Amino acid sequence: MTMLEMAAGLLMALAVLLGLVRLVIGPAAPDRLVAADTLAMITTVALTGFAVWFDSKLYLDVALIYGTLAFVGIVAIARAIEGSYS
Repeated sequence: MTMLEMAAGLLMALAVLLGLVRLVIGPAAPDRLVAADTLAMITTVALTGFAVWFDSKLYLDVALIYGTLAFVGIVAIARAIEGSYS
């Protein structure tokens, strides 16, 4: 593992930690929704990184499906809470 890969992993871990803090603390539902979306995108990027690291195209398929389902889920939740904030 090169120094660049270790730095990228450390930055991704920091991003996950900050996203989890925002998800738990809130304070409002839209803040938590943005944090959940951020964590979903970090997971998608991590799956893509695994595809490169392990030289496996299967992780790319999983990342594509996960990213799509996460997007649809976040949009559905956003539409559900939209009425209470407009």
